[in-house]
Amino acid sequence: MSGQVVACSPREVGSLFLFEKLSDEQLGRLCAQGRVMLFQPGPVYAEGEPATCFYVMIEGTVVLSRRVGGDDVEVIRTSQRGVYAGAMQAYLGDRVQQVYNNSMRVTEPTRFFVLPAELFCEVMHEWFPMAVHLLEGLFFGTKNTQALIGQRERLLALGSLSAGLTHELNNPAAAAVRATATLRERVAKMRRKLGLIAEGPFSRDVLARLVEIQERTAERVAKAPALSPLEASDREDTLTDWLEDHGVEQGWQLAPTFVQAGIDVDWLEQVAAVVDEEILPNAVGWLNYTIETELLMNEIEDSTTRISHLVDAAKQYSQLDRAPYRVVDVHELLDSTLLMLSGKIGPGIEVVKEYDRTLPPVPAYPAELNQVWTNLVDNAVSAMNSAGGQGTLTVRTALHNEQLLVEFRDTGPGVPPEIKDRIFDPFFTTKPVGEGTGLGLDISWRIVVNKHHGALRVESVPGDTRFQVLLPLTAETPDEEPV
Repeated sequence: MSGQVVACSPREVGSLFLFEKLSDEQLGRLCAQGRVMLFQPGPVYAEGEPATCFYVMIEGTVVLSRRVGGDDVEVIRTSQRGVYAGAMQAYLGDRVQQVYNNSMRVTEPTRFFVLPAELFCEVMHEWFPMAVHLLEGLFFGTKNTQALIGQRERLLALGSLSAGLTHELNNPAAAAVRATATLRERVAKMRRKLGLIAEGPFSRDVLARLVEIQERTAERVAKAPALSPLEASDREDTLTDWLEDHGVEQGWQLAPTFVQAGIDVDWLEQVAAVVDEEILPNAVGWLNYTIETELLMNEIEDSTTRISHLVDAAKQYSQLDRAPYRVVDVHELLDSTLLMLSGKIGPGIEVVKEYDRTLPPVPAYPAELNQVWTNLVDNAVSAMNSAGGQGTLTVRTALHNEQLLVEFRDTGPGVPPEIKDRIFDPFFTTKPVGEGTGLGLDISWRIVVNKHHGALRVESVPGDTRFQVLLPLTAETPDEEPV
């Protein structure tokens, strides 16, 4: 929107606090090269446009807003004389991209003193050279510090995840090693038992039926039903009685294995019908080794499958073999992050998933969204750990106002009202020294808002804190700028 150029009074410009220390000659130059403009209610400039002017309000009311997702969120509304906005970083020249970082509108007829960005840069360097050097150092120093500490934040998260992944991998790997050693022992015993059976007076038909029963027993293990503790105990008692009645010593030791494999009395009666009574204990022992072998192989399969899933989750989490920007299912990202963090979450915290699986895939930078999930889960776990290490973490997805909502809800003590407005500020942290950089939420905000054009917000009362991420359902031009 263009305003109306009106008369410029050096005296009036000099009464603005930014210019009150300038000489008459300097004020005259400002009025000669700058201008006073009157704007009617409406927009003055829009976020993202080239920053061509520096505005200082003489009188009126100004509103500054930032674009969050598809909405403009008001950040400042003021009638204070002398407030300024616009090409704030013009003094940096072409070393940074000169665009407006907010939108400005006026709600009543408003007059501004307007300096072209080039003139603002020129007078800053000419009149305030030391101040320019200080501002440049502050600007680039802050950016470098944020980048370095942001990298440390990522490394801390990676270290935590690596420790958790090592722990998670160690359990199934150790189980597989134990099961393999036991399996080797059981196979050796089964060979010896088979030798004893082979020395007995068995006909070819009897041996064939025994082998058939062995095969069907192995198949039965794979289809064993899940029993309640009470049901399992009752079946063990029944099997123990049958084994003792048929001369099988230490039947109480075999019964739990048979019950775990789904073997019942009817099945054992089929075995008894095939072999003579004096050979039955050896035949039952042989079947016991068969069952134990199958169960051990199942345990090895479960352990190696678990390892494979963990490796897949690590691959999914890191997105090392994927395009940096693509259409993704957020549930896959959430699951991989939760699995990677499972060792850190701890046994006292229950994780509840409330996923809306009907939600469509969304365009995103998946590796960076995983970093957001990591930061938000880590904060939730830390909050609940500070309250005794007990609680519930609920991860929910839903459709909200034509955007995809991902919500992390914890039952911790909550965010105190006095710091709620500061938690997304860089370097702000409530964690003890050495445990947090204060950049986790700042990085998350920039990933969600700047790179994905979404929104990140928090709602909190004691016992119910919710961090909500809103993501657009449709693609916008990928923002390749670093966050």
